[in-house]
Amino acid sequence: MNTITFYLILASVSLSVFAQILLKHGMSSTQVQQSLGNGVVESIITILTNPSVFSGLVAYVSSAGIWLVVLAKVDVSKAYPFVGLGFIGTMIFAYLFLNEPVTLMKFAGTLFVIAGVYLISMS
Repeated sequence: MNTITFYLILASVSLSVFAQILLKHGMSSTQVQQSLGNGVVESIITILTNPSVFSGLVAYVSSAGIWLVVLAKVDVSKAYPFVGLGFIGTMIFAYLFLNEPVTLMKFAGTLFVIAGVYLISMS
Protein backbone atom coordinates (compact mmCIF):
# COMPACT_ATOMS: atom_id res chain seq x y z
CA MET A 1 0.00 0.00 0.00
CA ASN A 2 1.47 3.35 -0.98
CA THR A 3 1.37 6.57 1.02
CA ILE A 4 -1.37 8.20 -1.04
CA THR A 5 -3.66 5.20 -0.55
CA PHE A 6 -2.94 5.22 3.18
CA TYR A 7 -3.93 8.90 3.37
CA LEU A 8 -7.08 8.20 1.36
CA ILE A 9 -8.00 5.51 3.90
CA LEU A 10 -7.43 7.95 6.75
CA ALA A 11 -9.49 10.61 4.95
CA SER A 12 -12.37 8.19 4.42
CA VAL A 13 -12.32 7.02 8.04
CA SER A 14 -12.04 10.60 9.33
CA LEU A 15 -15.00 11.74 7.24
CA SER A 16 -16.99 8.78 8.52
CA VAL A 17 -16.20 9.73 12.14
CA PHE A 18 -17.12 13.35 11.42
CA ALA A 19 -20.36 12.16 9.81
CA GLN A 20 -21.34 10.10 12.85
CA ILE A 21 -20.81 13.02 15.23
CA LEU A 22 -22.78 15.38 12.99
CA LEU A 23 -25.60 12.89 12.54
CA LYS A 24 -25.87 12.27 16.28
CA HIS A 25 -25.76 16.01 16.99
CA GLY A 26 -28.50 16.70 14.46
CA MET A 27 -30.73 13.82 15.51
CA SER A 28 -30.43 14.88 19.17
CA SER A 29 -31.60 18.42 18.44
CA THR A 30 -34.86 19.55 19.99
CA GLN A 31 -36.35 20.32 16.59
CA VAL A 32 -35.74 16.79 15.28
CA GLN A 33 -36.78 15.10 18.51
CA GLN A 34 -40.07 16.99 18.54
CA SER A 35 -40.77 16.14 14.90
CA LEU A 36 -40.42 12.41 15.52
CA GLY A 37 -43.86 12.30 17.11
CA ASN A 38 -45.46 13.94 14.08
CA GLY A 39 -46.20 12.53 10.65
CA VAL A 40 -43.61 10.57 8.70
CA VAL A 41 -43.27 13.11 5.89
CA GLU A 42 -42.91 16.04 8.31
CA SER A 43 -40.31 14.12 10.33
CA ILE A 44 -38.29 13.25 7.22
CA ILE A 45 -38.35 16.85 6.01
CA THR A 46 -37.29 18.14 9.44
CA ILE A 47 -34.48 15.59 9.65
CA LEU A 48 -33.14 16.20 6.15
CA THR A 49 -33.25 19.98 6.52
CA ASN A 50 -31.37 19.93 9.83
CA PRO A 51 -27.93 21.42 9.04
CA SER A 52 -26.04 18.86 11.15
CA VAL A 53 -27.88 15.89 9.68
CA PHE A 54 -27.49 17.22 6.14
CA SER A 55 -23.77 17.89 6.67
CA GLY A 56 -23.36 14.45 8.21
CA LEU A 57 -24.94 12.82 5.19
CA VAL A 58 -22.67 14.80 2.85
CA ALA A 59 -19.64 13.72 4.89
CA TYR A 60 -20.81 10.10 4.81
CA VAL A 61 -21.30 10.11 1.04
CA SER A 62 -17.89 11.76 0.61
CA SER A 63 -16.35 9.10 2.83
CA ALA A 64 -17.95 6.36 0.73
CA GLY A 65 -16.68 7.96 -2.48
CA ILE A 66 -13.12 8.04 -1.19
CA TRP A 67 -13.51 4.47 0.06
CA LEU A 68 -14.44 3.34 -3.46
CA VAL A 69 -11.15 4.78 -4.72
CA VAL A 70 -9.33 2.90 -1.94
CA LEU A 71 -11.02 -0.38 -2.85
CA ALA A 72 -9.92 0.08 -6.46
CA LYS A 73 -6.29 0.19 -5.29
CA VAL A 74 -6.01 -2.12 -2.26
CA ASP A 75 -7.24 -5.56 -1.24
CA VAL A 76 -10.30 -5.15 0.96
CA SER A 77 -8.71 -7.49 3.53
CA LYS A 78 -5.90 -4.97 3.98
CA ALA A 79 -7.98 -1.79 3.81
CA TYR A 80 -11.00 -2.73 5.90
CA PRO A 81 -9.24 -3.17 9.26
CA PHE A 82 -8.43 0.54 9.15
CA VAL A 83 -12.17 1.16 9.43
CA GLY A 84 -11.63 0.07 13.05
CA LEU A 85 -9.88 3.38 13.59
CA GLY A 86 -13.30 4.93 13.18
CA PHE A 87 -14.38 3.33 16.46
CA ILE A 88 -11.53 5.09 18.19
CA GLY A 89 -12.15 8.45 16.57
CA THR A 90 -15.88 8.25 17.18
CA MET A 91 -15.36 7.43 20.85
CA ILE A 92 -12.93 10.32 21.31
CA PHE A 93 -15.05 12.89 19.48
CA ALA A 94 -18.26 11.68 21.14
CA TYR A 95 -16.55 12.25 24.47
CA LEU A 96 -15.24 15.70 23.48
CA PHE A 97 -18.27 17.08 21.64
CA LEU A 98 -21.28 15.05 22.81
CA ASN A 99 -20.24 14.49 26.43
CA GLU A 100 -20.54 10.72 26.08
CA PRO A 101 -18.68 8.75 28.77
CA VAL A 102 -15.50 6.74 28.12
CA THR A 103 -15.68 3.67 30.30
CA LEU A 104 -12.90 1.26 31.15
CA MET A 105 -14.44 -1.32 28.79
CA LYS A 106 -14.55 1.18 25.91
CA PHE A 107 -10.93 2.11 26.58
CA ALA A 108 -9.86 -1.55 26.69
CA GLY A 109 -11.75 -2.26 23.48
CA THR A 110 -10.01 0.67 21.85
CA LEU A 111 -6.62 -0.76 22.76
CA PHE A 112 -7.59 -4.05 21.12
CA VAL A 113 -8.70 -2.23 17.97
CA ILE A 114 -5.40 -0.36 17.81
CA ALA A 115 -3.47 -3.62 18.24
CA GLY A 116 -5.53 -5.31 15.53
CA VAL A 117 -5.10 -2.50 13.03
CA TYR A 118 -1.38 -2.45 13.71
CA LEU A 119 -1.00 -6.22 13.25
CA ILE A 120 -2.94 -6.28 10.00
CA SER A 121 -1.12 -3.24 8.63
CA MET A 122 2.18 -5.06 9.21
CA SER A 123 1.15 -8.12 7.17
